[in-house]
Amino acid sequence: MASTYVVSDVHGHLADLRDHLGAAGLVDGDRWTGGDAVLWVLGDLVDRGPDGIGVIRFMRGLQEQAPDRVEVLMGNHESLMLGEKLFPQTRFDEVWRINGGLASDQEALTDDDVAWLRQRPALARTGDFLLMHSDTTDYLEWGDSVEEVNATVASVAAGDDAQQHFDLFAALTNRYDFAGRDGADVARHMLSTFGGEYIVHGHSIIGSLLDKPSEQVTEPLRYADGLVIDIDGGRYDGGPLLLVRLD
Repeated sequence: MASTYVVSDVHGHLADLRDHLGAAGLVDGDRWTGGDAVLWVLGDLVDRGPDGIGVIRFMRGLQEQAPDRVEVLMGNHESLMLGEKLFPQTRFDEVWRINGGLASDQEALTDDDVAWLRQRPALARTGDFLLMHSDTTDYLEWGDSVEEVNATVASVAAGDDAQQHFDLFAALTNRYDFAGRDGADVARHMLSTFGGEYIVHGHSIIGSLLDKPSEQVTEPLRYADGLVIDIDGGRYDGGPLLLVRLD
C-alpha cells in the first residue's frame, strides 16, 4: 500500500520543505522521486516566511510531475493571497499586511499562479483520514460532502465577488472547534458528515493547544479523544515543520 504524507503551514520556508521531503525520499531537489507515495500539503504555503512564491512554484512543479500523487489544499493564506491580488485597495490589503504578506510574493504571482490557487480544493478524504486546513466546522456551511464543499469553494474562488472572497477567507481563519469540552462530539459530527475515522488539520499551531512554546514541539498532536490530529508545528513561530506519514 502506498505511503501517504501530510505537511501544513510551510509559510514560505522552502528550504525546510525541500529538506524534509528529500529526507523522506519524496524529492531530489525539485524532482519528484516518491514513486507511488502520496503527498498532501494542507494549505498556507505563503506569508510570514521568506519565499512563499518559491513554495508555490515548487509545489506546482511537483504536481505537474506527479498529478495523481501531489495535492495542495486551500488554506486561509491562499485565500488571502488571492483576495489581495484580485481586490487591491480593499480591506484585503490591510489584513494581508497584518498577516505577514510579502510584496515580493504578490509581485511575482503570474496569471497561471492565480489560476492554480483558485483551483485548490478545501477538503479531502484519503483512506481513514479527513484532511482540512482549518480546525473549524465552517466547512459544514459549504456542503454535506467533500465534493459539495469543494464545488462551493471553487465557485467562490473562481468568481469576482470581493465580499464572497472575504467571507471565504474569514471562515478559513476560524479555529479551535475541536479543542473544547465537546470537541470529540464536534469531530464525530464532521466525520459522520464527510466520512473518515480521523481529522487531520493544520492552521492552529500545536503550541497554542498545549500552551507551550513552539520550539518545544516535536511531534503532531492527537486530541479530542484521539479523533483529531494537528500537524502544524508552528514553523513561522520557531517550531518545526512536521512531515507526517499517516500510515
